[in-house]
Amino acid sequence: MNTPSTRPHVLLYTDGGAEPNPGRGGYGSILTYNGKKKEFSAGFKMTTNNRMELLAVISGLQKLKVPSKVTVYSDSRYVVDGIEKGWAKSWRAKNWMRNNKEKAVNSDLWARLLDLLDLHEVNFHWVKGHAGHPENERCDVLASIAMRGRDLKDDPGYIA
Repeated sequence: MNTPSTRPHVLLYTDGGAEPNPGRGGYGSILTYNGKKKEFSAGFKMTTNNRMELLAVISGLQKLKVPSKVTVYSDSRYVVDGIEKGWAKSWRAKNWMRNNKEKAVNSDLWARLLDLLDLHEVNFHWVKGHAGHPENERCDVLASIAMRGRDLKDDPGYIA
């Protein structure tokens, strides 16, 4: 197994969206390693923007074949702050409750993301959306194409 110092360094760019929100949704992800890029996307019949932002990161991390050092670039404050500010870990520790009365939203995806973060050494960076960042713009295009596709998937975790 790779130790943190010998892990490959991968860049993961992500974006997701739903139109309307909630509505048809999609995500796009780009993995970059050693000068090579791979793009991924998927579209869903009914979902939310936040679910697609989370799924974009999850899908990218799931593609990695070995434990890696990953730098994630996302325009979603929800995703970046959820990890960097410790919200997701706190919700999990409280049995997926935000407080005594409110359930944490998207706990199925947050649980998957936290499990993946245990496998990889991941740092999150927020980028301003629609501000000319080439990879973020490309992920937005991938997500938009995916949500307008014909073979849209069901999002089993989406609750109306």
